[in-house]
Amino acid sequence: MARKIIIDSDPGQDDAVAILLALASPELEVMGITAVAGNVPLDLTQKNARIICEIAGRGDIAVHAGYDRPMLRPLVTAEHVHGKSGLDGIDLFEPSSPLAPGHGVDFIIETLRREPSGSVTLVPIGPLTNIAAAFHRAPDIIPRIAEIALMGGAYFEVGNITPAAEFNIYVDPEAAKVVFASGAPLTVLPLDVTHRAVTSRAWVETMRDSGPVGQAVAGWTDFFERFDREKYGSEGAPLHDPCAIAYLLKPELFRGRSINVEIETTGEFTRGMTVADWWRVSGRKANAQFMREIDRDGFFELVTRRITRLDRAG
Repeated sequence: MARKIIIDSDPGQDDAVAILLALASPELEVMGITAVAGNVPLDLTQKNARIICEIAGRGDIAVHAGYDRPMLRPLVTAEHVHGKSGLDGIDLFEPSSPLAPGHGVDFIIETLRREPSGSVTLVPIGPLTNIAAAFHRAPDIIPRIAEIALMGGAYFEVGNITPAAEFNIYVDPEAAKVVFASGAPLTVLPLDVTHRAVTSRAWVETMRDSGPVGQAVAGWTDFFERFDREKYGSEGAPLHDPCAIAYLLKPELFRGRSINVEIETTGEFTRGMTVADWWRVSGRKANAQFMREIDRDGFFELVTRRITRLDRAG
């Protein structure tokens, strides 16, 4: 039986690859996608999510718009990384599939209440505003969640938007604090993992040669690699968000430990920092499975096999 998931996303090129990976995997049933403001504003993230689904041949996937701003702060976006559209790198089009009716948070709440307890996994790969809002509005859904597998935060790698903070957590640290304190089973794929999932030229060209879906992935990668090459001096770019989907498909690709993670919301220089007690010195109760290592070769083998499956199906 396929694992039921809801993807909460702010697409974003790497979000796009994550969504494609999920849609290409029969082990997962994507019940819907909720869009949130993050990499670009909400009017673009909800549109981008529908474009991605149509590229995968899955215009039937329901995409719901969620919140257009963080809980308490002005929105910070990342056009400097993802371009003005959020999906720069390919020729975009107007999606023919309509935006699904109803707010994304309502969709999350209604789905978790309707489905059997413990049967739905949440996969947030953007700021955590929608998830936190759902928990505030309907705390009864928290014990019904099978797992939350999120991309966000860092420990040894520290920050990519500030010296101390990873982007998804930084955009809405108050929301992240709610989610990390919720008691829901939580697995975190931080920068420590995703910065090891770096693309190569050979992989990009393999994608480009596979067909239309792979060509879209190659175009997106060509675009956002330029930022990471300039910033980190790396050959390619980290595929951050696909790590969350890969974890659901093949958890053996990742290694970590159960630790306490607190979210800094008031620090002058550390807003959005994930204070990860890797060495368990605080005495605070563990609230997250925090991953530190990834089998890079196994990860890219999985992504390649699944993305090319979409091209073969087309």
